[in-house]
Amino acid sequence: MNLKLTVSHVCKSYDKKPILKDCSFLFEKSGTYILMGPNGSGKSTFFRICALLEDPDAGEVNYFSETNISKKDVELRRRITLLLPRVGVFNTTVFKNAAYGLKIRGMKGPEIREKVDKALEFVGMIHKTKQNALTLSSGEIQRLGIARAMVIEPEILFLDEPTASVDQENTEIIEDILLRMKKLGNSIVVIATHDRVQAERLADWLLLMKNGMIVSA
Repeated sequence: MNLKLTVSHVCKSYDKKPILKDCSFLFEKSGTYILMGPNGSGKSTFFRICALLEDPDAGEVNYFSETNISKKDVELRRRITLLLPRVGVFNTTVFKNAAYGLKIRGMKGPEIREKVDKALEFVGMIHKTKQNALTLSSGEIQRLGIARAMVIEPEILFLDEPTASVDQENTEIIEDILLRMKKLGNSIVVIATHDRVQAERLADWLLLMKNGMIVSA
C-alpha cells in the first residue's frame, strides 16, 4: 500500500487572521503521528484541509501519487476519514450507525455484518449492537465513531481530540483502542491532542503546531 500525504506550503486565514502559515509536512510511513498545540493553534483547520473539507488559501495537499486534489474527488475522500471531537449519531441502533459508511458505498448485508461486528468488537461495543445510539454515553459515542471509521478501512485516519469530552474510563479505553490500531500497522493515523502524557503514550512521531506551522517535537 502506497501510503503518503504531502502538505506543501499551506496557508489559511479566517477574517484576515492567519491560522496556517506556510505549513508543510510529509507523512510517508504508516504509524501514529501526534499533533500537539494549544487551542486555537490551527490543528483543527489543518485536519479539515487534509480531509478535503476546506480548501487552503495557498499551497497544496497531495495524497499518494496523485496531484491537483480537490474536495470533489469522491474516490479519494473514501480513502481518508476525519473523526471530530464530538461525533454525530443517528436516531437508530449502534449497528446501523456503524454500518452507515458501508451502506452508502453500496455494500451488501453479509459483508456489512462481518465488518461492523469486527469493528464493534474491536472497540468493546459488540454487546450494544441493538441499543439506540442516542442513549450512549459521550465516551461510548466516541468509541462508536472510531468503529464507524474503522469499518471503511481508511488508509489515512485523522482524529481531532478524540478524548476531549470523554470521562477517564473511556479515555483509557480509547487510548487502548488506538494502541491496538497502531499495532496493526496498516494505515497512517494522525491524532490532535493537547495532552502531553497521552501524546507520548500513543506517538510514533510527535509533532508540534507552532506559529501556524508544523515542527518536529
